[in-house]
Amino acid sequence: MAERGRDGLFSRLRPRSLRARVTLGGVVVVAIALGLGALAFSVSLDHSLRASAENAAELRVKALAEEVQRQGPDVITRLGDEAARLVSADGSELASSEDAAAARLPVREDPVVAVVDDEHVLVVSEDLDDGREVVLAYSLEVDDDVSGTVGRLLVLAIPALLALFGLTIWLVVGRALAPVARIRGEVDAIGADRLDRRVPESGSGDEIALLVGTMNRMLARLDDSQQAQRRFVSDASHELRSPLATLRQHAELVHAHPEVTSAEELSTVVIEEGARLQTIVEAMLLLARLDEGAPRRTDPVDLDDLAISELTRLRSTTGHGMEVDGTAIGPARVSGDSRLLGQLVRNLANNAARHASGRIALGTWTDEAWVFLTVDDDGTGIPEDQRDRVFERFVRLDEARAREAGGSGLGLAIVRAIARAHGGEVLIETSPRGGARFTVTLPTHPEECFRQLQDPFSTLPAG
Repeated sequence: MAERGRDGLFSRLRPRSLRARVTLGGVVVVAIALGLGALAFSVSLDHSLRASAENAAELRVKALAEEVQRQGPDVITRLGDEAARLVSADGSELASSEDAAAARLPVREDPVVAVVDDEHVLVVSEDLDDGREVVLAYSLEVDDDVSGTVGRLLVLAIPALLALFGLTIWLVVGRALAPVARIRGEVDAIGADRLDRRVPESGSGDEIALLVGTMNRMLARLDDSQQAQRRFVSDASHELRSPLATLRQHAELVHAHPEVTSAEELSTVVIEEGARLQTIVEAMLLLARLDEGAPRRTDPVDLDDLAISELTRLRSTTGHGMEVDGTAIGPARVSGDSRLLGQLVRNLANNAARHASGRIALGTWTDEAWVFLTVDDDGTGIPEDQRDRVFERFVRLDEARAREAGGSGLGLAIVRAIARAHGGEVLIETSPRGGARFTVTLPTHPEECFRQLQDPFSTLPAG
């Protein structure tokens, strides 16, 4: 409870403004540094003054001892503004100056600081040849004045420096954060319907400019994502409208004129259009799950086995009029989701079967760290300016606009999403047979770039 109370008090006292926190932090750090520096300077100054005073006092007491040795004890009594004593070997006083008469100066071998008449003095002594000793009180008044003056200057200078430093930080940080406030105002004004707006860039090249660039790129991605979502919803509505309209028309026809059609014909229409609806919805859900990602699966998958499986299926479903070539299928193992990779191969095979004139070819091989899958057909091919567009959702080229030939318009979009989810890519080239060649490139060990996936559905839709 006490710790939470202290934390709450600290959070209430802490400034909320970044400008204030930076200024306060800088002032505190500089105050500590200046305080420690002032303390070190004071100690160093006192030590220097004490050493200088000891040296001067020892020189003075030696000179005074030499005079006493030559002229006698009267030298001590004639001193006017110095406190000195001459003592015998047994400690009795032989002579003293007028200033020393009222105070007994301590006799010690080492210099010592004493107080005489409310004044700090440094007491030093010097032995004479006959055993007598001269004791001198050296005044430290000048040293005390110097120390006091320096201390008062530090007391006045440190707060002034801290105030100047704090003001400087406050102004500098405020100037540095001014663009941030402007950016915040610009971004606050950007709503969901104004994602085409961008934050003006200063071109200064500093961190704020980098932030502006990052934010503009984020806004561009959001704008692209929103536009893609709108197109997706619009296209999905259009695609779902047709089978729903067919179902409703037949149901209304049976209701109004039951003699015109039969239950068998109605059930056939319902089954076909229901399957079409299921295919579209499941394809859309699969794409959504691929976009979102899920727990990662990296099972060993033999891509050549998947290609052979599709080869067998195509030979059994396309009839004798279609040649399906698998001579280029070689060993090719990757790590990934076997169901999704199987869906990728099936969608490409179905796409080739729809557009081929009489021949389809599948191939797989490995090149160092990459695995390749190719699907060729001898159809009319895909123009270069349309090769990237065919991977968009609900896009069909002119020859594939018919429902029975064009599929759901999501098959190739699913192919690209699965390939990229496994760290790979899919490209379109011109096939040696004259049609289109789809080449899928996948890493053999995509742990670093593999998006987290899971089996989205028990039944994956065909393209």
